[in-house]
Amino acid sequence: MAIIEVDGLVKRYGDHTAVDGVSFAVEQGEIFGILGPNGAGKTTTVECIEGLRAPDGGTIRVCGIDPQQDTGELRQLLGVQLQETELPDKLRVGEAMELYSSFYRSPADWRELLGTLNLTEKINAPFKKLSGGQKQRLSIALALVGDPKVAVLDELTTGLDPQARRDAWDLIETIRERGVTIVLVTHFMAEAERLCDRLALVDSGKIVALDTPAGLVARVDDRQRIRFRPSAPIDHALLARLPEVTQVERAGGQLVVTGTGNLLLAVTTELARNQVVAGDLRVEQTSLDDAFVALTGRKIDA
Repeated sequence: MAIIEVDGLVKRYGDHTAVDGVSFAVEQGEIFGILGPNGAGKTTTVECIEGLRAPDGGTIRVCGIDPQQDTGELRQLLGVQLQETELPDKLRVGEAMELYSSFYRSPADWRELLGTLNLTEKINAPFKKLSGGQKQRLSIALALVGDPKVAVLDELTTGLDPQARRDAWDLIETIRERGVTIVLVTHFMAEAERLCDRLALVDSGKIVALDTPAGLVARVDDRQRIRFRPSAPIDHALLARLPEVTQVERAGGQLVVTGTGNLLLAVTTELARNQVVAGDLRVEQTSLDDAFVALTGRKIDA
């Protein structure tokens, strides 16, 4: 069941078309990613979904609601975490949660939410005293305090250090477990690859491709390469005859085996059968970054 439906969305700023005929649907309970470089139209797209901007063309439905026609009801169903959340420096975490909770008919238990997001000990801390990661977690808590059906998270981990970023990813997975459908706007490949059930690759205001992360990679090149140093000589023909293998070549003291399917299992099984150990084994395959470059002709600068 589609909980968000976007059909032919167009948004212009003067002579510039920021979003050019974008269409997609988000299924209930999934993490749907919108991936692209800065300026691709990602944020404008979600701002139209959130009712913050009026489209110049196309239609949008969120839980069956037109964001421009019933903004009040949309606010009860949709939680939003913006790229940057700024609160008054002296506003305490608990005060912010209590204030935002008052905006909703059936809010979540904000104290429980702070516990889930590891912010309970900061309940009396002023906003200016929070670290970058804590501010991000608070912004997520504020997006979820209305107990929304859908949460839009825009560039959630920008500016965070690697550990804080991984912590945020864990939180997103926890949010989904609460039954919330998530739209994740990002330009981080690793983030999209780990979290998203499906991805829309956006470039220059258009959706270039829409698929699962694995499906996008497979569109470009589903081959794998295994590199290893054999512990003893092995006839290349033994590996080449495996149905999963398309090529076997030597690179210095290494063998490089290229193929598809369950290549690793097929090769290691054949090596074991011939009492050969694969040393320094490494598996290489096309990444989501490679797929984006192949599909758009350019690289995302993270």
